[in-house]
Amino acid sequence: MVNIIWVSFIIISAFYMIITGNISLLNNEILKGGIDGLQLLWDMLPLLVLWSGIMQIAEDSGLLQKFSNIVRPLLTKLFPSLKPNHPALGYIASNIAANALGLGSAATPFGLKAMEAMQKDNQQKDTATEAMVTFLILNTGGVTIIPTTVIALRMMNQSANPSEIIITSLLATTCSSLAGLYYDYRKRRKR
Repeated sequence: MVNIIWVSFIIISAFYMIITGNISLLNNEILKGGIDGLQLLWDMLPLLVLWSGIMQIAEDSGLLQKFSNIVRPLLTKLFPSLKPNHPALGYIASNIAANALGLGSAATPFGLKAMEAMQKDNQQKDTATEAMVTFLILNTGGVTIIPTTVIALRMMNQSANPSEIIITSLLATTCSSLAGLYYDYRKRRKR
């Protein structure tokens, strides 16, 4: 559905530009958009490589496993349908750690592995389990302690104080995570 909406916006705006005689402006914006996208990618690449490398080192050194063991009691409460030694819990803990550092790109592979591990136990392959829904809520809300990517973007755009968003980001992501988990818990209890 979202794809249809975006394609519609693009077609309507291109059609409007042609009707109003602004084809050269349309061409310039298409080229400028591509160049801006590549520039953003180029600017963000060192940050993504650095933090992905740090996450890989943390995984290889066993640090993520230690973090997983620390948060496992909490995770078993959030995911009662998963066994305490379920492999998905380790991936979920790693996903939480990456999201806490504001590294959505580094968190994605862990999230995919967690979903894959939970899907193996799923009896109805075309329907998400309660654990999958809870993880999706937790991942979407994603408590962010240090919004690394946003700080980097603010630095690239010469913000006077790029890190001033840390407290508001922490409050917003904590509230969204708690609200989502509370709603999920209430829906589960009704069943």
